[in-house]
Amino acid sequence: MSQSPLRLLIIGAHPDDCEYHAGGLATYYRRFGHVVKMVSVTNGQAGHHEHPGPMLAARRSREFAAACAIIGAEYEIGSQPDGHLLPTLENRLWMIRLIRQFRPDLVLTHRPNDYHPDHRYTSQLVQDAAYLVTVPAIAPEVPHLPRNPVICYLPDEFQKPYPFRAEVAIDVGPVVETILDMLHCHVSQFYEWLPYNTGRLAEVPNHAGARRQWLATQILPRLQGQAQRFRELLICAYGPTHGVRVEYAEVFEPCEYGAPLDAAAKQKLFGFIWESSKSCSGEKALTSPE
Repeated sequence: MSQSPLRLLIIGAHPDDCEYHAGGLATYYRRFGHVVKMVSVTNGQAGHHEHPGPMLAARRSREFAAACAIIGAEYEIGSQPDGHLLPTLENRLWMIRLIRQFRPDLVLTHRPNDYHPDHRYTSQLVQDAAYLVTVPAIAPEVPHLPRNPVICYLPDEFQKPYPFRAEVAIDVGPVVETILDMLHCHVSQFYEWLPYNTGRLAEVPNHAGARRQWLATQILPRLQGQAQRFRELLICAYGPTHGVRVEYAEVFEPCEYGAPLDAAAKQKLFGFIWESSKSCSGEKALTSPE
């Protein structure tokens, strides 16, 4: 562990994006005493088939707060209406101030190619802010950063213009129940809006306990697929015995606009997670995960 706590900033477009893609990493960071902040750039007010608008935005804010409270993470929700986000100068300055105020070691966000315009423009805003967070004359009311943080992309399945290329994989099996606990807080999304939007609303159980079991059937296959797809990264990070046994994984791709994710940065930002698992199993990694 580093001398001072690491600072992880996860920037999603909507109030459930951070937990969905990086809830495991956030949980590990908090368990090891590091600082985590999750941000929703939009207020989420369009994400429902029956109750959109300000009341939904307030409800989603409560859900986001409850999810973050499970691991003791900080959180913030922007004022941009869901579905209306644009990469304007005003929003770029907001993003610069947000990153500077938190002073992160690692920033996670969406990739710039995505089905949802809010995801795309959240990514563009982070990229547009990346260098400018170090420029004193831009948004001078907030002290500039001496250097860029590392920026990584959250995973997706889109293939054009190029598929997701992870360089970091972590075993989230030990914390997968916490991931589900966080997502379970987002009742409006995982038990109402998303099932409605995908034609599966009739499948959702009425009882809370049964709902959470149903939620696991929706979430765990994605984490299993990521473990299978990036098995070699897991073997490099955890060693052959542990690596081949990892069932659930979260994966991340570096963004070249941030600080380099070189071997030293990987060890600093993710090494404490890999080492904790290896120390329990007595196994060593094959190589440093490059």
